[in-house]
Amino acid sequence: MEKENSNIAPINEKENVVTYEIENIRNLIYTIRGRQVMLDSDVAMLYKTETKRINQTVKRNIERFPEKFCFKLTQIEFENLKSQFVTSSLRNENLYGGRRKIPLVFTEQGIAMLSGLLKSDISRSLINNIQV
Repeated sequence: MEKENSNIAPINEKENVVTYEIENIRNLIYTIRGRQVMLDSDVAMLYKTETKRINQTVKRNIERFPEKFCFKLTQIEFENLKSQFVTSSLRNENLYGGRRKIPLVFTEQGIAMLSGLLKSDISRSLINNIQV
């Protein structure tokens, strides 16, 4: 099971409404290929689900995720991103020493598409509070 990022704890979880502080969300946004994106593992943490569920949803609905919504990092992009972290969620994602696969990243449109496909109360309330 994935670890939750303790720096991004929700500030309100009443009635399945999740609200995060804007500054905490901004810390999860990276500029890659000139686009503002979030890692699949960070999106999963915000939606309170597993990264594999996010990635399965994309695979099952690939026609809904053009590159302007979601793309896989190259090995070089992944290495550059990892080098930016001292304590990295990329390295601490599981108990076995980090990620085994290069992550997907999502633009704001991709996150919105995921929200509709995940069909959870949390995803619907979260999309109202996130803008990449």
